[in-house]
Amino acid sequence: MELKNHFLIAMPGIEDPFFKKSVIYICKHDSNGTMGLIINKPIENLKVKDILIKLKIKNIKKENEEMNKPVILGGPQSGDRGFILHSSKKSFSTSIKVSKNTLITTSRDILESIETLEDPNNMLVALGYCAWKKNQLENELLENSWLTAPANSYVLFKVPMKNKWNEAAKILGIDVKKITINFGNA
Repeated sequence: MELKNHFLIAMPGIEDPFFKKSVIYICKHDSNGTMGLIINKPIENLKVKDILIKLKIKNIKKENEEMNKPVILGGPQSGDRGFILHSSKKSFSTSIKVSKNTLITTSRDILESIETLEDPNNMLVALGYCAWKKNQLENELLENSWLTAPANSYVLFKVPMKNKWNEAAKILGIDVKKITINFGNA
């Protein structure tokens, strides 16, 4: 089972605040484990422009759409570490290609590219990430904790965060709000 470039969609029964109604974009999945970023949990009162100011990035000339986007809580691991999911023709110093159209970058140079000709077409900035040890995610899938769906750029970059959970499930033809966690025997 290959899950890189897929969405993990939390089932309604997940109550953990990090993962309740979350959509996670899987950036790495191999025999050693899995790494991904939650893409629909904005950090309250933290915008991309705040990160640029904190990092003293000098090329801020005016506030644009990218700068006013919220920073996302990417997951419970390393909450002080930044990750940028983006689509771009250019790779940056730490860019890793996740799919044909999506890269993940952790270096400052991508943030310095905002408002330049090398500015990424689409961008999500996250603090922290999600990680699973070898076979841990596969076991959670067997326990029906998650749905999986092929990722697409529309849900990843264009759908408002509050709608990503529903829209990601629609890829599978499912209305996630109608899924019940109660089952039994007749």
